[in-house]
Amino acid sequence: MFETGFGILFALGAFFFALWIFILLPAGMASKRGRTAFGWVLLSLLFSPILACLLLLLLGNNPNGRRDY
Repeated sequence: MFETGFGILFALGAFFFALWIFILLPAGMASKRGRTAFGWVLLSLLFSPILACLLLLLLGNNPNGRRDY
């Protein structure tokens, strides 16, 4: 019984970690830099979240982008 509960807990933790890596991290980084979050999340899902985050860091802030706080 303990092993089943631990397995479910581990699976939920892995799911939320993957959700954070693939969706929330690039979306947050993009919105802070004045870029569209949807496009960067799509790039993250299609290629790699590491690539998306590195590109966001290299490109920096969008000089023409809106910033909503």
